[in-house]
Amino acid sequence: MLTDQALIAIIVTIVVVLGAGTTGLVVTRRRRSELPPAPQPASLDTAEPTVGEDAGEPRDTPTRTLEDTELPEEAPTATIEKPESAQGRLVRLRTRLARSQGSLGKGLLALLSRDKLDEEAWEDIETTLITADVGVTPTLELVEKLRTRMRVEGTSAAQAREILRDELVTLVNPSLDRSLKVSRKEGQPAVVLVVGVNGTGKTTTVGKLARVLVAEDKHVVLGAADTFRAAAADQLQTWGERVGVRTVRGPEGGDPASVAFDSVRQGIEEEADVVLVDTAGRLHTKTGLMDELGKVKRVIEKSAAVDEVLLVIDATTGQNGLTQARVFAEVIDVTGLVLTKLDGTAKGGIVIAVQRELGVPVKLVGLGEGPDDLAPFDPEEFVDALLD
Repeated sequence: MLTDQALIAIIVTIVVVLGAGTTGLVVTRRRRSELPPAPQPASLDTAEPTVGEDAGEPRDTPTRTLEDTELPEEAPTATIEKPESAQGRLVRLRTRLARSQGSLGKGLLALLSRDKLDEEAWEDIETTLITADVGVTPTLELVEKLRTRMRVEGTSAAQAREILRDELVTLVNPSLDRSLKVSRKEGQPAVVLVVGVNGTGKTTTVGKLARVLVAEDKHVVLGAADTFRAAAADQLQTWGERVGVRTVRGPEGGDPASVAFDSVRQGIEEEADVVLVDTAGRLHTKTGLMDELGKVKRVIEKSAAVDEVLLVIDATTGQNGLTQARVFAEVIDVTGLVLTKLDGTAKGGIVIAVQRELGVPVKLVGLGEGPDDLAPFDPEEFVDALLD
């Protein structure tokens, strides 16, 4: 028989066990009451797919083929322009010069075709030539030769035209070397430095010259050494991009000599045929700026020789352009002249005057604002255009 103490121990144990079970049941119920209610299933007619479910098109939708799929369009590529050939430029040269310069030739022919060439007629001829910027000395020489030949050979209109043509061609001097040195030599590219005063069209000339050379299948590199004029480098780069030519540029306001040097180094690395370096416009009266031009040339020559220094002159400036040319020639060795805006003036005599003054040939002429309106200068074509 169990003793009283054993009976008491059993009863206590039963009470403890029953108490623990009741407590667990209460906690469980309390936790269940705190949980949010389970979501009720939506109607099949209104249910929308949620994360983790199939949010795509219904399985019975027809499968799209490759032909039905719209592919993204490719990004447009830059269009490289094909510059006009040299022959096409020469045709336009004669047409435009004849249209704008014809007044000079017609005026001279009208005077020379008079029944009687008296002193007054010869004075009118001198005035016409000087007004056309031929220059005083060349004018006097031309008039003297015309007087002699007209007296000996006759004064008919046909003879007058032929005599005038011969003497004008002689004045323009077809014996001068007008070729551009733009071919590789000794494993290095030719270097062309383009200089001039403000507003003559240097940057445009460099861009047009690049087109001429690309049309001749030459590898060209452009150097934007005009670091002072706002957007000059952008303008030159735009010209280059149109014909697929690289443009080397530096920071705005940077050292132009450094940009010129980098351009030549880039041309050497790419094994280019020619490097065209555009420089900032500068007034010929500013000594400091003119000295800087000499520095640009000297820095370039640390890497390669400068083959051409082209001086760009606005043909409409007349005798002022002649003064500019004289000062530039004193500072830097000019090898050739580029006359721009020649189609917009009847003063084509500047060609004769500037060549006589410097002994440097006109190598290129700008005939308009079009991208291919730069042509090689041909003395006989020029004179024929005057007399057309």
